[in-house]
Amino acid sequence: MRPEQTERTVDKAVEPNSFKTGPDEEGMFGIFGGRFVAETLMPLILELQQAYDDAKNDPAFKAELRELSTNYAGRPSKLYYAEGLTKHVRQLAKDKGLDGGAKIYFKREDLNHTGSHKINNCLGQILLARRMGKTRIIAETGAGQHGVASATVSARFGLPCVVYMGATDVERQAPNVFRMKLLGAEVKPVASGHGTLKDAMNEALRDWVSNVDDTYYLIGTAAGPHPYPELVRDFQSVIGEEAREQILEREGRLPDTIIAAVGGGSNAIGLFHAFLDDKSVEIIGVEAGGRGLDGEEHCASMSAGSPGVLHGNRTYLLQNKDGQILDGHSVSAGLDYPGVGPEHSWLRDTGRVSYVPILDDEALNAFQLTTRVEGIIPALESAHAIAQAVKIAPTMAQDKIMIVNLSGRGDKDVHTVGKLLGMEI
Repeated sequence: MRPEQTERTVDKAVEPNSFKTGPDEEGMFGIFGGRFVAETLMPLILELQQAYDDAKNDPAFKAELRELSTNYAGRPSKLYYAEGLTKHVRQLAKDKGLDGGAKIYFKREDLNHTGSHKINNCLGQILLARRMGKTRIIAETGAGQHGVASATVSARFGLPCVVYMGATDVERQAPNVFRMKLLGAEVKPVASGHGTLKDAMNEALRDWVSNVDDTYYLIGTAAGPHPYPELVRDFQSVIGEEAREQILEREGRLPDTIIAAVGGGSNAIGLFHAFLDDKSVEIIGVEAGGRGLDGEEHCASMSAGSPGVLHGNRTYLLQNKDGQILDGHSVSAGLDYPGVGPEHSWLRDTGRVSYVPILDDEALNAFQLTTRVEGIIPALESAHAIAQAVKIAPTMAQDKIMIVNLSGRGDKDVHTVGKLLGMEI
């Protein structure tokens, strides 16, 4: 099937007991999700829901999105056999006296225009914003990739864009800040809290409440009030749809395991969704284990958190016994978020997806390893997923197949990594 013929998952029928049925009318995935927003925002949320329901049933909308995805963003992204990394894990197995080492593929979202998976969602949402007659775009960003993608599509369609970014992330993601400014966006540093993604999202929501008439909030992850988790999932589901087709073409069968990093969770749910009903496929989401789960210096909300409400939805969060949200920590700005999208919380509790933590040091090692053996510099977010692959692939037989979502490239992280390695850049 040619890329321009590929249809989105949202258009396909699913079984009533399928993991792909999506949220109910109230935006709930089981006990997770919903719309916990200020009364001022509810009309906007309902307007967005109606606009999205109309758009996904409009052939013209789907055709424009396909055209932009193919000829502007560069889809389909490649499915790449990571031969060097596969050799590495087989050597690790051999060193332990094992005859293992799964075959590893990368889904190359780093090759998209702007350098990550974020462009998929931004193209879909900018078309929705125009359809709704909105004339101003706001966004939040952590690692800066969503900010760059938001600034990019805003420039493409001639709309002003304001990006909220935690002051800590502004410092550690300086290259992306400069890219956003080059694209004409206004970057507003947020100094409250720890100056990371949670704080940036708080400020973006405050802006939206204050500018309800002309402003569209282009959320970057599969979280927030309904319908954002659903629509972001749908716009990102092209990742898994392509990967599924590509691996069937390359190997003649489905993978045994798929892995993706999970912060808010858009790249992960984008890969996972097409495989949710394939019982033979093991699905693993990788959280930021930071400096370990014993204290508070991590962002592993599903491994060490509990259900609560943040940013308009009920989900797993890092919080204290009084329900106060903790700031957490990750070496990766894009995973430095104390919550997760509600669909991931539901998939965790149903047992369909396993969620595991990877420590900062493990991610840093995977970043360097991938750079050396593949000639690919991965984003630190993606390095968490690669670290999990390196951990488990040696224990798997050599005829097993694994797909790792390489959600973004690591140009943005070289200063952070250089500093951690004691190098001046």
